[in-house]
Amino acid sequence: MSAKEQPQVASDAGLSKQRVVDEAVRLADGEGVDRLSMRRLAGVLGAGAMSLYHYVASKDELLDAMIDVVFSEIERPSDEIDWQSAMRQEAASTRQVLARHPWAISLMESRTTPGPANLRHREAVTACLRKAGFSVLAATHANWLINSYVYGHALQEASLPFDTAGELADMTEDVYLPQLPPDEFPYLNESAAALVAANYDPSEEFLFGLDLVLTGLEPLRSPA
Repeated sequence: MSAKEQPQVASDAGLSKQRVVDEAVRLADGEGVDRLSMRRLAGVLGAGAMSLYHYVASKDELLDAMIDVVFSEIERPSDEIDWQSAMRQEAASTRQVLARHPWAISLMESRTTPGPANLRHREAVTACLRKAGFSVLAATHANWLINSYVYGHALQEASLPFDTAGELADMTEDVYLPQLPPDEFPYLNESAAALVAANYDPSEEFLFGLDLVLTGLEPLRSPA
């Protein structure tokens, strides 16, 4: 081996697939998945770009592994409680995990070669619904509807220009209300003022909507 090659070998020492994937997740959390490249990842790891292909064969394989990390963090529905409580816990956990990894929202359903955590999660969700009395087709309807609600809500939350109820109240008073003269926008002005007065917390909307979804699905099942 030439002297020129020696630093590359040394810099690649300590790499593993887990380390590569974990660093890719960290980069995506901080910068977004669109800026993630094998070259960028290799630079952060202090390794040669080609050396990463010993651990992940392609960018798609890397994304599959990253999404599997996300699924591994989501709480699977418990079979020790009723189906609505189990799916409520799973949905709330998904929301929390996607708040940490917002880049993953658009990729959760796009992987054609899902990893083991992804498959175990989907098996647990399907088992929860089937054991609750949903037919195969009804369980599919329920899963689609719940996922659409959770992912859509997570995407909306990720794009909001505020993080807390207090920040929303400040923005409403300083930014929104001045744009809503009551003679031109009477209902919007009324709503904005009332929500500020009530100390409205938009984070509570998630469970409000989720409970409506779960209640609406109840008639589809045929409990034994």
